[in-house]
Amino acid sequence: MSAPVLDGRGQAMRLCARQELGCSLESSVRAPGRVNLIGEHIDYCNLAVLPMAIQRDVRIDFRPRDDARVRLANTNPAHPPLEFEAAAEIPRAPQGDWSNYPRAAVQRLVARLGPLRGFDGVVDGSVPEAAGLSSSSALLVASALAILAANERSLPRLELAELCAEAERYVGTNSGGMDQAVSLLAQEGQALRVEFAPLRVEAIPVPESWRFVIADSLVVADKSGSLRESYNARRAASEAALLALARQRGNVGQRGSYRELLAQFSVDELLAMASKAMPHELLRRFRHIVSESARVDRACEALRAADAASFGSAMDASQQSLEEDCEVSHPELERLVQLARKYGALGARLTGAGLGGCIVALVQESKSESLLESLAEEFFAERLPARELRHHLLLAKPSAGAS
Repeated sequence: MSAPVLDGRGQAMRLCARQELGCSLESSVRAPGRVNLIGEHIDYCNLAVLPMAIQRDVRIDFRPRDDARVRLANTNPAHPPLEFEAAAEIPRAPQGDWSNYPRAAVQRLVARLGPLRGFDGVVDGSVPEAAGLSSSSALLVASALAILAANERSLPRLELAELCAEAERYVGTNSGGMDQAVSLLAQEGQALRVEFAPLRVEAIPVPESWRFVIADSLVVADKSGSLRESYNARRAASEAALLALARQRGNVGQRGSYRELLAQFSVDELLAMASKAMPHELLRRFRHIVSESARVDRACEALRAADAASFGSAMDASQQSLEEDCEVSHPELERLVQLARKYGALGARLTGAGLGGCIVALVQESKSESLLESLAEEFFAERLPARELRHHLLLAKPSAGAS
């Protein structure tokens, strides 16, 4: 839940936020948002995903304190200043409150490292909120980096990414670890294949002729707020499907894992077993998980081979599965996907938790500007003032991780 994109008022907003703290700020950290190219609703199953960091980020300007207080102001006036004590147990603010992300990061680091001094800081950023681009995880990662820097402490990036993923569950969303990993570990010009348990990553170069267009449906997708129950229900379904399949196979008490199943059986074999083991709705959730994992593998192969047509085909198949089996699409997302394909995209899909937020579309460089213009005219013109367009439609660059 970062501040919105800073416009001409940005400097005044930042100054106002600094004045609320009554101090000069000495240092700065930044953490990027991300777009998930493929691999939706499977990171919490410990299955590989393929995101990349984008050029939009959350920034905290800060200075260390001599006590354990954390004070943060936000350049977005919708988010009031916050103050709390750095401790191993910090009371949670109401559901959806932006302060829960700094609280989560600080609490987890104090539990890991022992007592830490606090900091005064100002948060601003350019990752749109509740749009499926991981503004909340970027804020959490930036908060973690700020308190570490304020205490002249550090952790290995892989360890910090796993710690931040654990920390985010403090807000009540049972998310996986993709967002924190890519925010911390991304490399410029690369997508990141992220695997879990244990966390490991592979940077895969994005061909220079490929472009990824991100378009916001303008439907709010706040998985830590109004959509939290829906998101958590899909994770619960993924676990229920494993249990049902284990019972059908006679492995009572041994749930196993998706990774083990996919190593032993083909997707078709798993679906044949699952069709006898679980009700139809659970089967659809299971089918999405195992087929999406296969699509991630296919997309990674296509990326390494610079095969844009195959990559786009995997994206399109992912969207169909997210609509029909995972049931996290939305009519406005589907309209954007259809328009993107109509005007030159090789593939397009929703990105993030779904039920709103953004789509991502793959297009060759030669057609990227015409795609942007067509989306602006046919989708956004009747929904947004022209001056707001740049906040909701962008050409994403595979960007470096947090610093």
